[in-house]
Amino acid sequence: MQPRDLSDHVAYEAGRGIEEVARELDRDPSEFVKLASNENPHGPSPAATVAIREHVSGMSSYPKAAHADLVEAIADRWNVAGEQVWLANGGDGAIDYLHRATLEPDDAVLVPTPGFAYYGMSSRFHHGEVAEYPIERTDGFEQTAETVLEAYDGERVVWLTSPHNPSGSTIPLSEIERLAAETDEETLIVVDEAYGEFAETESAVALIEGRAGYDARDDVAVLRTFSKAYGLAGVRLGYAVVPEEWGEAYTRVNTPFAASELACRAGLAAMDDTEHVERTVETARESRNAMGEGIEAHVWPSEGNFVLVEVGDAAAVAEELQERGVIVRDCTSFGLPGCIRITCGTDEETERAIEATNAVLADLEVTPGAQAEVPDT
Repeated sequence: MQPRDLSDHVAYEAGRGIEEVARELDRDPSEFVKLASNENPHGPSPAATVAIREHVSGMSSYPKAAHADLVEAIADRWNVAGEQVWLANGGDGAIDYLHRATLEPDDAVLVPTPGFAYYGMSSRFHHGEVAEYPIERTDGFEQTAETVLEAYDGERVVWLTSPHNPSGSTIPLSEIERLAAETDEETLIVVDEAYGEFAETESAVALIEGRAGYDARDDVAVLRTFSKAYGLAGVRLGYAVVPEEWGEAYTRVNTPFAASELACRAGLAAMDDTEHVERTVETARESRNAMGEGIEAHVWPSEGNFVLVEVGDAAAVAEELQERGVIVRDCTSFGLPGCIRITCGTDEETERAIEATNAVLADLEVTPGAQAEVPDT
C-alpha cells in the first residue's frame, strides 16, 4: 500500500539549526549563532516560561479552560468577539483551518512569489490549486493591489504577507481594501501578519471591524502568531481573526483542542509581558538599521525581524558564513538565488553578522549588485 500521489507537493525547507550544522561540521555548537529562522534573540517571554513550569502538572488534562481563556484574551486585545478568534497549532494550523473553511476540490488560492511555501502546500493538501502573483525584486518588493489584481482570476483565497517574508515589505490598508473591493464576493483576502508586531503599519483587523475610517468587511481575515515577537516558536501557537459571520465555522473545521495546555498558558502569560515584546521590537529595529548601514551590499528596507541582502551567489555566501559560525538563510528556495536573509539578533550577534558578511563578500570578491541566474519555476 502507498500514500496518495504526492508528486505535486514540495517539502518545506526550514532554516538550519545550530545542532544540525555543528554535527555536520564536527564542531562545538557554542561556535555558532543562528540567524536563519527569524526567531526571537531574547528567547521566550520570561513570564511564559514561568507559566509553563507552573502548569506542567496539568498536562494530563485537555486544555479546554486554557483554550477559552486565551481566546478571550486575544479577542480583548483586538476588540473582537471570541468567535472571531480561531486558535491554532501555529500560524500554519490557522492556514489549514481557513482552507478547510473555504476550499472545495479544484478551487484555487493565489499566493505571492517569493513567499511562504506553506500557503500553496496547504491548498494542495486540501485538493486546491495554486496560482501565483509576483512581488518583484526589481520593484523593491513593493506590494500593491494592482500587482495582485493583474494575476487574479477568481481564486477563492488570496494570500498577502505584511510584512512580507523574505523582503520585509508591507502593503497599506488602502491597497488591501481596494483588493477586497475589486475581487469576487466569494474571495477571501487573508493578510498574514506573522511579523506584524515589528511593523509600524496598522493591522488589517481594522478592515474586518470597520475601524480607522474603513467600512467593515466580511471578506478579510488576518493571521497572527506567537512565534516571533513573543518568542514561542517551539510551542506552536497561532491564530486567525475572521469576520463575525465566519465565527460558527471554527467548530466545524478545527482539530479538537487546537492548541496544547502549555501553549495556551504560555500565550496568556506572554500577552501580558509587554516589556519582553517592546524589548524584542526595539532590538529588531536597531539590528535592521545596523545591518542596513553596516553591510557592504544592498540591504532592502524591512519591517520584519530580518533583512534581505543581495550577495550575488547566496549558496556560496551562506556556506562560507556557516563555516565562520554565522548561520543565515540562503534564499534560493524562495526563488532568490542572489540573496540571503539574516535574522535580527542581539547587538553582539548583529555585529558578528555584519563583520562576517562583509569579510565573506570581500574574500569571495562579490560585486555589489551581482545577481545569480534565477531558475525557471
